[in-house]
Amino acid sequence: MSADEAPPELDPVIHAQARLRVVAALNMLGEGNEMAFPALKDLLGMTAGNLSVHLSKLEDAGYVEITKTHKGRTPVTYVALTKRGRLAFEDYTKAIRALLDNAGGMS
Repeated sequence: MSADEAPPELDPVIHAQARLRVVAALNMLGEGNEMAFPALKDLLGMTAGNLSVHLSKLEDAGYVEITKTHKGRTPVTYVALTKRGRLAFEDYTKAIRALLDNAGGMS
């Protein structure tokens, strides 16, 4: 990156630490796969309320899809990364790599 080149933009929706952890965890699932809300909550060590707030922001951005259904009489919520979310995470990781590759490289 030259001195007059702007550093890559980091997606503010993903950049928040908790949302980055959510997107990274969901990205590990294959495309089209989903994770139950309690499993995601436990995996990330987050409270249900905190996870819900971050999922709402990701859903508003179109990065996750939330499906509410029932298993028998028990309500179940599933979370999946959308194609848009997968692309946003890929762009975010490229931007981070570009920043890191150029860090300290200026002479």
